[in-house]
Amino acid sequence: MGVVAKRSSMTFYSDGSDLYCHRVRIVLAEKGVAVEIHDVDPENIPEDLRSLNPYNQLPTLVDRDLVLYEPGIMMEYLDERFPHPPLLPVYPVARAESRLWLYRIQRDWCTLADIILAKKDEEAVIAARKELRESLISTSPIFGEKPYFMSDDYSIVDCCTAPLLWRLPMMGIDLPEKQTKDLHEYMERLFERESFQVSLSEAEQEMRE
Repeated sequence: MGVVAKRSSMTFYSDGSDLYCHRVRIVLAEKGVAVEIHDVDPENIPEDLRSLNPYNQLPTLVDRDLVLYEPGIMMEYLDERFPHPPLLPVYPVARAESRLWLYRIQRDWCTLADIILAKKDEEAVIAARKELRESLISTSPIFGEKPYFMSDDYSIVDCCTAPLLWRLPMMGIDLPEKQTKDLHEYMERLFERESFQVSLSEAEQEMRE
């Protein structure tokens, strides 16, 4: 499915190499939102952004008078503001299950990725890399059950897994193809989507060159 025609005008302050900024850029691309993206150095937050965001952090999404500065809230807001294509299920039970997957991905995988990408404590990085690699290998079979993450349809959960999986090479994580065939095929499906390709910053394109 191609990227939907552009329908709005927003400003998104983004770090082109950040995992969480990437999530929101994928949703923006998936929804086909006309957005002005400002690449910002997280070590040098401009004054206009400081006046918008009380935490002086990225990402920050501005839609007229609304300012959002938490990526999960941004993604759900965009899904509600632009209902098509839907990225969260309509029914409450399925929606709650999706949110629980988001929570588990954050807790089980993204916290480890944060440690690896921060590169602050070498011992912690080595341990986190080993744990994340083993977790991905052990969960690979679930990616063979459905085309997307526990779903027949592309969802907000996939928008969260894609940036993490895209960064595996730069995190020093090499997954054995025979053991993770299902996961590799899932990654290919995600990375081939037009919205994913559109979402990539220059820094992210270089991550897999």
